[in-house]
Amino acid sequence: MAEIILSLTDVHLTLKGNAGPVDILKGISMEVERGRNTGLVGPSGSGKSSLLMLLGGLERASSGQVVALGQDLGRMNEDQLARFRRDHMGVVFQSFHLIPTMTALENVATPLELAGVTDAFERAEAELAHVGLAARLDHYPSQMSGGEQQRVALARAAAPRPEILLADEPTGNLDRANGEAIIDMLFGLSVRFGATLVMVTHAPELAARCDRVIRLADGRIDTGNDL
Repeated sequence: MAEIILSLTDVHLTLKGNAGPVDILKGISMEVERGRNTGLVGPSGSGKSSLLMLLGGLERASSGQVVALGQDLGRMNEDQLARFRRDHMGVVFQSFHLIPTMTALENVATPLELAGVTDAFERAEAELAHVGLAARLDHYPSQMSGGEQQRVALARAAAPRPEILLADEPTGNLDRANGEAIIDMLFGLSVRFGATLVMVTHAPELAARCDRVIRLADGRIDTGNDL
């Protein structure tokens, strides 16, 4: 029987809006099996990114249960969630989220140092070389193109050897050539480290590369389109 690495049970997410509460997710139940890469698709506003944030413990459910690697994320405080992500997850965002005052090497190595990894800078350098940035270690984000910045973000996500890799529109700010390269690297991580990828995307050709595709509509899973 396949191991369930992520699960949501009757999860609701309601956020405060200018005109009052807004129901973002409405009773989501789903499971992700280890090693089975999953694409989350659907129109803008359907709740894809919010769902991904819940899976990563970056947003808290209003009700329901979110479990990752057997741990109930709703029972963790913010420090515990941060440690759990650090030890088990890699996250890649559309907008890179690099620290502008740090070099590429420092952006990748610093989270490893904070986690107590003794060879943080050596591992960071190896991951940056793996994404083709061996010559850009000492460059700051402002000195790099969007594609290069996303490669740094990918190296940062890969360096801890995560079991779970979450990606939110990782090619959204990139041209086609850079986007294709980043996607190849993302799927390559699942091969290199056995990471299970959950990816939000608007691109059908990217979703088609996943083992499973879940479509969201109006905060619910469209069960007729769960492939």
